[in-house]
Amino acid sequence: MATTTKAAAPAKKQGFGGIKAAWIILVICCVLAYSFYYFVLGNPDNFVGGDREGHPANLMGTVYKGGFVVGVILTLLLTVIVLGVERFFAIKSASGTMNLGKFTAQVKALIRDQKFTEARALCNKMQGSVANVVLASINAYEDVEKNETLKKAQKVAKIQQAHEEATQLEMPTLQMNLPMVATIVSLGTLTALFGTVLGMIGSFQALSAGGGADSMALSAGISEALVNTASGILTSWFATVIYNFFSNKIDKLTYALDEVGYTIAATYDSNHTEA
Repeated sequence: MATTTKAAAPAKKQGFGGIKAAWIILVICCVLAYSFYYFVLGNPDNFVGGDREGHPANLMGTVYKGGFVVGVILTLLLTVIVLGVERFFAIKSASGTMNLGKFTAQVKALIRDQKFTEARALCNKMQGSVANVVLASINAYEDVEKNETLKKAQKVAKIQQAHEEATQLEMPTLQMNLPMVATIVSLGTLTALFGTVLGMIGSFQALSAGGGADSMALSAGISEALVNTASGILTSWFATVIYNFFSNKIDKLTYALDEVGYTIAATYDSNHTEA
């Protein structure tokens, strides 16, 4: 059996770890969204006669006529985009510096050969969440090797426990802020429905008034309904794609962790025949 010298501590992942206070992102996006809504979409040049109360002269003016709900939807859309960028860099940092599949194959081979010094060096090179968990499992392997009071089954359980505990420490970093994205998936559609209903109420009010003089009010109500519907669907679409994309990334990391953890426990089990 190869004898290794245990490092003092595993090297933690370096780089971007994510933004913990996601509500700050929401507030900033809200300010930006309503600034864009009022100053850009609501620019007088986007309306006939240079008056916001007038008929829209272009698409931006039409979107502005969607009402204050447009600002809410823009806030959600910007938040999703920013959180998507934030999760991209956070998960990229957690994934390490090497290709995940290549790292998993190499570290499994080293562990099977009980080349723990090389495996540790590979983890230090890889960094990231997977490397941290593998290092914790290797440390547990070497600890139980020196413990003569435990039975084989207990030692294997110790290795598995160390692996699971290390995984649980890393998972919050990977999943952070994704619940907010998942919430926006539903909020985008619901907010769109809310804006649509408000627009239809305005349209029916114009119809109930009767006469051609209310045709502008009718047009504004229909625009409000359709703009909110379209922008809300777009927001939910972005949120769904981003959530599923990063959930898939996290699943791949989790599978890699489970695969290496099983290899470490199985290696100990196969190399020790005592009860």
